[in-house]
Amino acid sequence: MDRGFKAVLGKIAEMEGKDIETVLKTTAMTLISTVGGASGPLYGTFFLQTAAKVMGKTELTLQDWHAALQAGLDGIISRGKAQTGDKTMIDALAPAVQSLLLSIDQNQPIPEALRSSAEAARIGMQATIPLVARKGRASYLGERSAGHQDPGATSMYLLLDAASQCLGQ
Repeated sequence: MDRGFKAVLGKIAEMEGKDIETVLKTTAMTLISTVGGASGPLYGTFFLQTAAKVMGKTELTLQDWHAALQAGLDGIISRGKAQTGDKTMIDALAPAVQSLLLSIDQNQPIPEALRSSAEAARIGMQATIPLVARKGRASYLGERSAGHQDPGATSMYLLLDAASQCLGQ
């Protein structure tokens, strides 16, 4: 993931002034080509699906952000066949998406909604610690995966927390 996002940062200049869809698609393709294992294709799917929901946009509403993240979640579920509780990135992403929906219903300002969403992701990430992994590389460890925080949930939380910090101002 570090290598992948460093490669994305290397493309910042060429993304300058582009719409959000282009930025997300560029991110997706860069991650797919630079991140090994299942993470590259899963995050690539996530960013491609989010991009499809924001075509031509240069600004997002909270509803747009929710729709994009929901599409990303649906894409990851479709590709990886995991569900909440399988000890994967979904354990952080699904509660974050649900939190956004609640924030929309409550007419929360975007900064507050993004903070709540990131907090829901953090709680979901931490909830992976006692779980036994049923999907992904950690599933090879069986019972030994219990007691350890899932790396996919951690990376998803870090992305959503960064989005909250950067976009929620």
